[in-house]
Amino acid sequence: MKKILIANRGEIALRVMRTAKEMGIKTVAVFSEADRKALHVRYADEAVCIGPPPSNQSYLLGDKIIEVAKQTGADAIHPGYGFLSENADFARKVKAAGLIFIGPSAESMEKMGDKISAKQAVTGFDVPLVPGTKEALTDIELGKKIASEIGYPVLIKASAGGGGKGMRVVEKAEDFEEAIKLAQGEARSAFGDDSVFIEKYVGSPKHIEIQILGDMHGNVVYLFERECSIQRRHQKLVEEAPSSCLTPEVRKRMGEAAVNVAKACNYYGAGTVEFLADENLNFYFLEMNTRLQVEHPVTEQITGLDLVKEQILIARGEKLSFSQEDLKIHGHAIELRVCAEDPANNFLPDIGKLKTYKTPQGYGVRVDDSFEAGMEIPIQYDPMIAKLITFGATREEAINRMLRAISDYQITGIETTLPFGTFVMNHEAFRGGHFDTKFIEKYYEPEMLKKHHPELHDAGAFAAGNFFMQKENKQKQAQESSAQSNWKLKRG
Repeated sequence: MKKILIANRGEIALRVMRTAKEMGIKTVAVFSEADRKALHVRYADEAVCIGPPPSNQSYLLGDKIIEVAKQTGADAIHPGYGFLSENADFARKVKAAGLIFIGPSAESMEKMGDKISAKQAVTGFDVPLVPGTKEALTDIELGKKIASEIGYPVLIKASAGGGGKGMRVVEKAEDFEEAIKLAQGEARSAFGDDSVFIEKYVGSPKHIEIQILGDMHGNVVYLFERECSIQRRHQKLVEEAPSSCLTPEVRKRMGEAAVNVAKACNYYGAGTVEFLADENLNFYFLEMNTRLQVEHPVTEQITGLDLVKEQILIARGEKLSFSQEDLKIHGHAIELRVCAEDPANNFLPDIGKLKTYKTPQGYGVRVDDSFEAGMEIPIQYDPMIAKLITFGATREEAINRMLRAISDYQITGIETTLPFGTFVMNHEAFRGGHFDTKFIEKYYEPEMLKKHHPELHDAGAFAAGNFFMQKENKQKQAQESSAQSNWKLKRG
């Protein structure tokens, strides 16, 4: 493998390119017109524009990306995360074109890509599942019987989709019939399919996921867990490794269950098995992400492994160079997603220009980013600017180092999630490890940020005037086309 095309953008594209460079592998960047000046475009050995800013006209054009890979002489394609990373058809086309897909097989993706088929696949592999129906149902009376057997509260979920549509929590039997009718109606309207399934409702779970690596020779290991319970709109904001709540015994059982999930679909490459855990640390399989995760750096920090390097070695057909017994947890790592969002305004995206951008430095601090001062935050893509990762010998040290790193991080021109990160790190529920996926719902109110950031409400008249002018102009600024770059396609 001498040249890799990275079918992605931003920090993950840079992340992959840096490892490839260390391995002596050339890289090809693809970019949309909005990313002409992006750092990943400048860093790559070659770069090719593949279309206009909308992702469905650029980063989602699988056939065009494969064509560029062949034109530039790339041996392989790394999909990063998002975009085409879990698209089985794309993986299959990459292979058919004679290229290496740095990821799992299309068959594994398909098996794990649907929640019902994934649960059916792991049946018989000693993987704990949330009690519930194994197949979609439309019969209300049968649903009542199953709900009674499972025990209330139960969760009714649409089989054909997600996003919270066709979903109802039912606390008691007398509410079941009305709830399932509402869920079916909503599912029919949203997806054209009114079939639903029923699960035991886990009220305030912890979201814990296990990183796994598998090679093409049947070897699979788990790289311990990540705690990802602090979320907004079901999207993670803070992740850490290891979890503050798992015992060694539960960690081992959860890791072995994750390995069994991988074996259930003949998985190779890097993947993540997600679980819900209740207050008694009973855990249940949720789903498998058949790609590299955004939060993979915290696992790298505690294991000393480069997961992108391992992906490349596995795609080459090499065996894992270590066994489960070789893996140990060293220290503690925390990641904060630094997003262009306003935590004082329901985490709404806040686009604009980065007037000041200076990252924190020092021992135990890592920043995976793809921006510099003067750059615009594109409106067309995910608003994440960077991932701020801190590492310490203990969890307390990692938390305190994160607080220092946040205070050293200088960003002006847009609102970010940095103040929210300070709020989390200082909160007694987080510091004590007594939190779940309802952390924001239970503890967070926007005005609480002022306790830790008084400058947010006492910036003076001049700053206030600037603030409102800035807000007024942001939409206009973000929609202005980027100036044409003189950067040319590099060969070699």
